[in-house]
Amino acid sequence: MKAYVHVTLKKGVLDPQGKAIGQALHGMGFDEVGEVRQGKTIELEVAPGTDIKRIEQMCEKLLANTVVEDYRIELAA
Repeated sequence: MKAYVHVTLKKGVLDPQGKAIGQALHGMGFDEVGEVRQGKTIELEVAPGTDIKRIEQMCEKLLANTVVEDYRIELAA
């Protein structure tokens, strides 16, 4: 089973990388793009039936800095 952990900066936390991406897209003529926020996705192969609480523990302890980042878990077969 796969677990995808999507990690993003919390609202209100400055995102200079997202800002740079947005400026680059505008410079390339993609004017329809508004605000850009950059994040990361971590793909985990976990044993079938793994409790989502275990994955949340992984996020809280290592995968996300919960002071400045939010995370969302997506499970796939």
